[in-house]
Amino acid sequence: MDNLPPKEISDEKMINQAFHELLNDYLNTKHRKKVEIITKAFNFANQAHKGIKRRSGEPYIMHPIAVASIVCNEIGLGSTSICAALLHDVVEDTDYTVEDIENIFGPKIAQIVDGLTKISGGIFGDRASAQAENFKKLLLTMSNDIRVILIKIADRLHNMRTLGSMLPNKQYKIAGETLYIYAPLANRLGLYKIKTELENLSFKYEHPEEYAEIEEKLNATAAERDKVFNDFTAPIRTQLDKMGLKYRILARVKSIYSIWNKMQTKHVPFEEIFDLLAVRIIFEPHNIEEELNDCFDIYVSISKIYKPHPDRLRDWVSHPKANGYQALHVTLMGNNGQWIEVQIRSERMNDVAEQGFAAHWKYKEGGGSEDEGELEKWLKTIKEILDDPQPDAIDFLDTIKLNLFASEIFVFTPKGELKTMPQNSTALDFAFSLHTDIGSHCIGAKVNHKLVPLSHKLQSGDQVEILTSKSQRVQPQWEVFATTARARAKIASILRKERKANQKIGEEILNEFLKKEEIRPEEAVIEKLRKLHNAKNEEELLAAIGSKAIVLGEADKNELKEKQTSNWKKYLTFSFGNSKEKQEEKPQEKEKINPKQVLKLTEESLQKKYIMAECCHPIPGDDVLGYVDENDRIIIHKRQCPVAAKLKSSYGNRILATEWDTHKELSFLVYIYIKGIDSMGLLNEVTQVISRQLNVNIRKLTIETVDGIFEGKIQLWVHDVDDVKTICNNLKKIQNIKQVSRVEE
Repeated sequence: MDNLPPKEISDEKMINQAFHELLNDYLNTKHRKKVEIITKAFNFANQAHKGIKRRSGEPYIMHPIAVASIVCNEIGLGSTSICAALLHDVVEDTDYTVEDIENIFGPKIAQIVDGLTKISGGIFGDRASAQAENFKKLLLTMSNDIRVILIKIADRLHNMRTLGSMLPNKQYKIAGETLYIYAPLANRLGLYKIKTELENLSFKYEHPEEYAEIEEKLNATAAERDKVFNDFTAPIRTQLDKMGLKYRILARVKSIYSIWNKMQTKHVPFEEIFDLLAVRIIFEPHNIEEELNDCFDIYVSISKIYKPHPDRLRDWVSHPKANGYQALHVTLMGNNGQWIEVQIRSERMNDVAEQGFAAHWKYKEGGGSEDEGELEKWLKTIKEILDDPQPDAIDFLDTIKLNLFASEIFVFTPKGELKTMPQNSTALDFAFSLHTDIGSHCIGAKVNHKLVPLSHKLQSGDQVEILTSKSQRVQPQWEVFATTARARAKIASILRKERKANQKIGEEILNEFLKKEEIRPEEAVIEKLRKLHNAKNEEELLAAIGSKAIVLGEADKNELKEKQTSNWKKYLTFSFGNSKEKQEEKPQEKEKINPKQVLKLTEESLQKKYIMAECCHPIPGDDVLGYVDENDRIIIHKRQCPVAAKLKSSYGNRILATEWDTHKELSFLVYIYIKGIDSMGLLNEVTQVISRQLNVNIRKLTIETVDGIFEGKIQLWVHDVDDVKTICNNLKKIQNIKQVSRVEE
């Protein structure tokens, strides 16, 4: 080591120090101490990655060490997972194979490393939905060993923490994918702390300015919050001391991402978000049997001090959430006139909340089995969805996502059995959750003995009886009624089978028809019929003919007969005439797009080259990104647009980083929503502010007053986001206007 250059000595020092920290952390856990195998894994990985650097310039091995330390400290897993985390990139990035790892470290670790290699999130080919495919593999390996996904989440968390050294277009792709897939997954596995950090980091890279703004406001109001917290908890502490409990009380501040989310969905400014502060009481029960009673005793004693909100008691102690979360949430009215949420948990419940299912293994002896049943159930649903191949990867992601985020409700069968369903489930979902046959033949339901349609939304505590009929078949509109992943996947699968059968029949009818009319069945012929009947593709056309939705007749004959003679001439001139121009245009376009560079959006390019997305109508100043579609056109989306979220997760390699370079020449349409107290001459004031003071053109104005409260939408032409801010700020100055915000249509 003495004859190494100084840089390498310092690197080596850094690596060894990081590894020793990891070992010490591991020795402080309750796991069996298997230091040799961890050291062996570290030495092996260190050798394999020797001399390789990450983009940030640090030795590559620092990444596996960091992932292993997240696995150990933040998820609480043992030696097998720590070894797998240290080795997770060896097979992918070096010449070693899974067999080598199996020979040295045994089958268990090798199996996890193999699972992690299959879902490597690194280099995607140009196949559109590579990420979605990867995600599918992730879930497949996960249903064999849940540790694979826990390590994958740790890997993603470290990548997000070091995302600053990546190119901007990569940042959007990774941040988008994190919000779309990994944060919900962490949530589903009960890793709340990690879920929050992933969301915050994604948000920080996608909307840096808004992140900084909210962070600043949070810091500015911190002292005030501390005072509220201390005043609020003082009497509670006195009460808990009387009860003789060992406890700690923590303040939980709402995460930056969820504050922003609430501002977006509720259209309110930061100042109007009142649940920034929640209070957490974490206690040690007298003994494990008393845990549940202690929670309710604490609730009773603190609700003597502060008045509880009648509708806001959430009892997840008796019915844990599907990801194992247990706590009693109550909302109390503080002395400052604000509602404050209090979460009551035992130390065990708190561990489960922070570390999710990993914590159950700690408490296995204490009987953590019923919650694992929930995890098994969820994995089973995912297996079912995976068994039924879905053609479109994005649909697949959506289907899984449905199952990730849902809160639960509890419903009863006619015999009084308790069933857990995701929130917003309909009677149809319930039918499919009982059995596919019941689902596909159901005609209605009785909820609490009253007849309801299949689209009826279930509430917690409903008793549901499903009515079936042999003659009932799955209807296409059911896809809209169903909200759970399982029901949707089953309905889509049955409809697909029917569509295939209809296509076959349609093909026979069409061939018969063409034969009779003596027309050759060529592609051009089918293309004409497709256009005539506005079908998206040949499959849709055939299915419609097969299901008798399209009946071939005179119009089709005329369309085909009239054009068949002159068609080839047209076709020739068309192809020759255009080819020259096309050839000149194309190469120029192609050259310009370099995904590694940030795309400048100027007035000229917006008019000629780029397309503003219809789904989210971005304007200059919005946080946006570019997406290269199949025809090499560049479409500009807002970064938080739901369509863009899907694109980032499924077509990540087509995302471009963009920045505005506009000078208030072009105008764009925006919608502004206003709400307030109705008074004489208010409309006049609004139009005065907009047209006179700010010289902005109004395109459309709708206002409606109900019981003295008015709501309105103004559609106007602006140049950029600054204009919108100025308009909103000036409108807020009008006396009776209480709320002004920019909205989508």
